[in-house]
Amino acid sequence: MAGHQREKEAPDEVHQNQILRELYLRELRTQKLYTQYHVNPLRKVHTITRKPMSWHDNLEEPADVRFLNLIHHAAQGPKKKYPETQTETQEIGWDSEPLVNPERDDRRLNHFKVFNDITRYKAKLWSLGEENSK
Repeated sequence: MAGHQREKEAPDEVHQNQILRELYLRELRTQKLYTQYHVNPLRKVHTITRKPMSWHDNLEEPADVRFLNLIHHAAQGPKKKYPETQTETQEIGWDSEPLVNPERDDRRLNHFKVFNDITRYKAKLWSLGEENSK
């Protein structure tokens, strides 16, 4: 069966014209001419931005106080907006003030490197390598 293929007959002009006529009549039946247009309430509306150089779009408008307050509130940091952390990741670094007063004079907390002649000599020796000292 797979080896036997029928040769397709080319449709003659009368049949081709009849097919095109049926398609044309079917399109005419479903076609509707719209003269009144409206916005579909179920679809989201995309706003179009204004042109920056047009004079009529750049007229001064009164500022919306509620909108400005909302923008300024959103621009604040989370510590200024909320009294407590809102998420677990905010807990890290929420209290960023040091627990101990960082006084540099307190010798109990600050252990600075102190160099004198012997320690400078040994530090220089270690920087050059131990092999050279033996």
